[in-house]
Amino acid sequence: MRVQLAQQAQELLGTRDLVIITERVDDVALLIGQMVKMGLPEVLDRHIPHHWTQRGLSWGWTAVIWLASIVTEGDHRKVSVETYLKGMHHTLSCLTAQVIEPLDFSDDRLSHLLKHLSKPAYWHEIERDLNERSIEVYDLSQDVIRCDATTVSGDHEVTEEGLVQFGHSKDDPTRPQIKVMIGSLDPLGMPLATDVLSGERADDGLYIPLMERVRTGLKTPGLLFVGACKMSAWETRAYLARHQDFYLSPLPLTGATAEAMDAWITVGVTQGEMGELERIMRTNDRGHQVLAAEGYEFERTCEAPGDAGDATPWRERVLVMRSPMHADQQAAGLEKRLCHAETKLAVLTPARGRGKRQITDEATLLAAIDLVLKEHRVDGLLSVTWEKQVEQLTQYVGRGRGSVHREKRVIEKTRYYITHIARQADTIAALRRRFGWKAFVTNATPQQLSLQQAVLCYRHEYRVERIFHRLKSRVHIAPLFVKLNDQIEGLTYLLTLGVRVLTVMEFVLRRALQTDQTQLPGLHPENKTRITDKPTAERILRAFADVSLTIIKNAVGEEILRRLTPLSGLQEDILQRLGLGASLYGQLEIQEMGT
Repeated sequence: MRVQLAQQAQELLGTRDLVIITERVDDVALLIGQMVKMGLPEVLDRHIPHHWTQRGLSWGWTAVIWLASIVTEGDHRKVSVETYLKGMHHTLSCLTAQVIEPLDFSDDRLSHLLKHLSKPAYWHEIERDLNERSIEVYDLSQDVIRCDATTVSGDHEVTEEGLVQFGHSKDDPTRPQIKVMIGSLDPLGMPLATDVLSGERADDGLYIPLMERVRTGLKTPGLLFVGACKMSAWETRAYLARHQDFYLSPLPLTGATAEAMDAWITVGVTQGEMGELERIMRTNDRGHQVLAAEGYEFERTCEAPGDAGDATPWRERVLVMRSPMHADQQAAGLEKRLCHAETKLAVLTPARGRGKRQITDEATLLAAIDLVLKEHRVDGLLSVTWEKQVEQLTQYVGRGRGSVHREKRVIEKTRYYITHIARQADTIAALRRRFGWKAFVTNATPQQLSLQQAVLCYRHEYRVERIFHRLKSRVHIAPLFVKLNDQIEGLTYLLTLGVRVLTVMEFVLRRALQTDQTQLPGLHPENKTRITDKPTAERILRAFADVSLTIIKNAVGEEILRRLTPLSGLQEDILQRLGLGASLYGQLEIQEMGT
């Protein structure tokens, strides 16, 4: 294409003094178009103050262009932006209708942007504004909010005032970390609120501040907050009940719950044997109905101090559920532990032989057996029998060769060895019957949230996990290439905006396909016959690979031609369904020759 365009220009202009520039547009136009549709530059400019002496690109457009670079290149380093701009200057200038200068993306200016984003007064308003706009533009439901935390490790020096601290890591416990708390909106999994906290913080106390921002921002009563067991902290449940919102969370198997769980499971096992458990079905990937869970529920009264010191009572449902999948996982784990324990027990007492160390007293053997059973958590599940063996050996006294006249002595060698390892079949069978059980709590009534709805709702907990996955794998928050606290916070917030863009794009396209009851081909190059109505954002972006812009200039630097790689039918279909249109890419072209 590049050669054909050059020949065409030479024939029309009669000159060989042409400069040909090629820029890889790929998914950049799509990303910028999506961000503009979501109002990202407008919202950022509205809430980040613009000093009257400030020249150059606005903060909103600076963030949008930087984000496009991060999502496309997978690199958030400030030093990499300059190189990116050099290869994309014509494309970016046209798409943004802005005058872009290298100083707009200097290290100092990008640092200032992150510093602005790190300020709660700015960031919270940006979140609120974007949430309101997205909910209105895309007609999003506001019923279910998911909350969870993750950790991001780094190689930073740990200081007393720093955000990067050692803590309970979900990735690498040997490295210091920050903690990122996110509240997201179902069903698309769009980030609504983000907090960046020091890495040593426990999750329990992080929920209420985030929930408060979500509640006051959405202004929708009766929200259902869903989260992992850390969200079930008493203070969090009381807070939501006091404000007439709802929660759904599993109970951790600690404290009073651990003591009560045994009795709850006993009831469940008994009801299961009598066929009295409620069965929850789901549709699998093949369209078949399969058992998701079975269980029962009961109610109890809870009470906590109110804001004014008075007691706030509420009714809570405890949902005691058994998941066949969870039970199978526990059974597989048990089998693995049993096998490992049997192997380690067997090698405690090797056969007699040169260099084979033997156990010579009963106490040592018993201690070794006990250690193996406890290490693999199979105490009471394996029975071990052993024997004492005494062997008499005759030896010559002193040195030298033996003879009939040399003095001899008889010595005894004692060893204790394991003779038999057996599984306690009845005990193991009874334990297996108790596998797969978990207790959930909710203050929603059965009319508001049935047992089936609660189970199926919690099964979608992966939606918030996808946010964390994209934060780490698509926009590459780790490793962090910033050191200061405000830079770490600002960068994290910026990257969640990138995740927000990906999430909305994916949701809008899936909804359009499902509304039209159609599927897209060509998104799986590894399987050309495959079609889908659930494309991921990553595959959507990949579908725009190899779109390039060729620019031809004359000897004095005037542009005389711009031509874009023709878009495929798939690419045009995606743009149309996203509400962007093929003109998003078409605007990059200059069709007519000039002089």
